[in-house]
Amino acid sequence: MSTQNMIRGTMLLTVATFLSKFLGMIYVIPFNAIIGTDGGTLYSFAYTPYNILLSISTVGVPLAVSKFVAKYNSLGDYATGLRVYRYGLMMMLGTGIVTFLALFFSAEWFAGLMISSDEASSISVADIAMVLRMISFALIIIPAMSISRGFFQGYHSMGPTAVSTVIEQIVRIIFVLGASYIIIYVMNGEIATAVGFATFAAFIGAVASCLVLAYYWRKRKPYIDQQLRAQTTSYDLPIKSIAKEMIVYAIPFVIVGLATPLYQLVDQFTFERAMRAIGESDVFTIYYAAINLYGHKIILIPVTLATGMSAAIIPALTKSFTENDQAGLSEQINKALQIIVVLVIPACIGLVVLSDVAYGALYGLNNIDLTGHVLAWYGPVALLFALFTVSAAILQGINKQSFAVISLTSGLLVKVIFNMSLIHTFGAKGAVLGTGLAVGVAVVLNLWKMKQSIGFSFKPTLKITVLVLIFSAIMFLAVWLTKFVLGLFLNYSEVHLYTVIVLGLSVLVGAYVYLWLSYKSTLLEKVLGERTNILRKIFR
Repeated sequence: MSTQNMIRGTMLLTVATFLSKFLGMIYVIPFNAIIGTDGGTLYSFAYTPYNILLSISTVGVPLAVSKFVAKYNSLGDYATGLRVYRYGLMMMLGTGIVTFLALFFSAEWFAGLMISSDEASSISVADIAMVLRMISFALIIIPAMSISRGFFQGYHSMGPTAVSTVIEQIVRIIFVLGASYIIIYVMNGEIATAVGFATFAAFIGAVASCLVLAYYWRKRKPYIDQQLRAQTTSYDLPIKSIAKEMIVYAIPFVIVGLATPLYQLVDQFTFERAMRAIGESDVFTIYYAAINLYGHKIILIPVTLATGMSAAIIPALTKSFTENDQAGLSEQINKALQIIVVLVIPACIGLVVLSDVAYGALYGLNNIDLTGHVLAWYGPVALLFALFTVSAAILQGINKQSFAVISLTSGLLVKVIFNMSLIHTFGAKGAVLGTGLAVGVAVVLNLWKMKQSIGFSFKPTLKITVLVLIFSAIMFLAVWLTKFVLGLFLNYSEVHLYTVIVLGLSVLVGAYVYLWLSYKSTLLEKVLGERTNILRKIFR
């Protein structure tokens, strides 16, 4: 697979994932207006253990299938990839049912670990247990759905994953907003009930995604059958060998998939207790929702690029590594890192200077002095999340996936050891610092392993990074000056409309300055290729 094809697949997945994440951020705006801060915290409490069990139930198989299929397709053995898919599908149905039962029947016990007292806020143990049971139903179907996406990606076909991801998100959001609105405003129901049905939307969205994937399977089946008939090479692997190779591939994938949920789980078990210890239990739900739900949605926008990149580069890297194409491998790795640097760094820097207006414009100005401040600290962590996702994907592509377990475990250990003490020292932003420190440790270890394993040189990426930092610094000054000048005329800290105006104009100025500098210096052309031609009409 050529670098240009890799970029094309990456862009397709990136656009779809970005759209999905963007919709995931946008829907939270009306959702926040319906359920408020306590509802947001309760919603986040349900999703963290769900995401962990979802990763465990899939055992990393979807991405492992992608790598497995890509490997044997490159060797001309298409039948083995198909067998892997069928075995994996049966496995996913089984593990999905098991994890559903585990979460459903342990919900109350789980809930008791999350808060130290029902008096901490309006959230009770019974409320948390209820939303956990509601979201558990999605575990039945999502693992099997995910493995189908992995199979298509193994064929370097990103369309099914892209379309099904967007459809799943749209259907889920419609159900979330519709159900919560009806329960609160039509039926005069409780916030906890609305949040429960909102979490059940994960199941509804997954059903819609399965229908899309079934359509693509019927459409691609003749092509797959044609490849099977033309196949001349067959390794005829026994089931035992397939299972062993799948486990070797899968375990590191699940560990990497657990990264963010595990960091959030540490917060979930320690944040309320630490905030109570420093006398701030009255604002714990405000900060927790700002960090782990509403703020996290915002920082996921730049991180989305890494999500699409990691899914798209694994088959390409696997093929280059299998064929011992060192030049192609080096080019693909550098390209992956450079795309992250060029697009994520300026986004993170912009988020720092615009944190208060970004949070206020999206979620309202209530408690903006608390929420905007903590988001400014959280912004730079987005770059670390992106680098971890991509570096872990690269390790998996070069058969060093087991090291991802070591790096994540090291980072998680840092989070566990320092989280409560950081919160005691720095307040709520200590949880953000703990996450940043943990992810930073994991990233450094991953990059070190890449260099040690294949003698990879970071010099091309480092040169790009220096230029990006210079352009981002200029952009920062432009954005800060725009915000300052507008603030002289518009009281954006008290009037929501003014907040939206300041955010929009500041983003436009920052984007224009950064893109103009990057385009004129040919930086964008070097990293993104011909896809920058559209900017000629703007900057000519």
